[in-house]
Amino acid sequence: MADWGSPFLNALDALNRCYCRRFHRLQGRIPLPPRGPAIVAANHLSGLDPALLIAASPRPLRFLIARDQYQRPLLRWLFHAMGCIPVERFHPHGLALREALKALERGEVVALFPEGGLHLHRVKPGVAWLARNAGCPIHPVRIEGVRGQGHIFWPYLLPGRVRVHPYPPLACGEEGACLKALARALFGD
Repeated sequence: MADWGSPFLNALDALNRCYCRRFHRLQGRIPLPPRGPAIVAANHLSGLDPALLIAASPRPLRFLIARDQYQRPLLRWLFHAMGCIPVERFHPHGLALREALKALERGEVVALFPEGGLHLHRVKPGVAWLARNAGCPIHPVRIEGVRGQGHIFWPYLLPGRVRVHPYPPLACGEEGACLKALARALFGD
């Protein structure tokens, strides 16, 4: 189990892992190094995806999250406590990527959905910029089997048989090749 540095967050993490493994029959783990910077990039099927990645990760994940989602009144305190980084949808290369880069420089794990939304099947270049500037690999993860895809709330209520399928880490040299390799891993394109 990941150590979030807070007894409350550690308890939530334990509950989330139990919920994901029992209710959604989550299979798979994300093989991250025990320390040092890492980027987890996953396809985005539903609002359940962050909970699934957290349950499959041996380390705490700092998510890049759309500011409009970050501002949700009942969840903002949790997003803040977890160290989520709000992203302006139409200005993604601003403060959010610099904040993510600082987290990576501190040896943290940053998680993101490089499509920038649900089911867009197009990887945005910010993930390659982040990997190159942090000098760390991208760990691609494909999420499969979520019921209620395309919705934020419903997948939490629909039991499923979910698999988190990790792919070998990608080093990002040339941006185009990096983004193509990531898209192949995430979408099978």
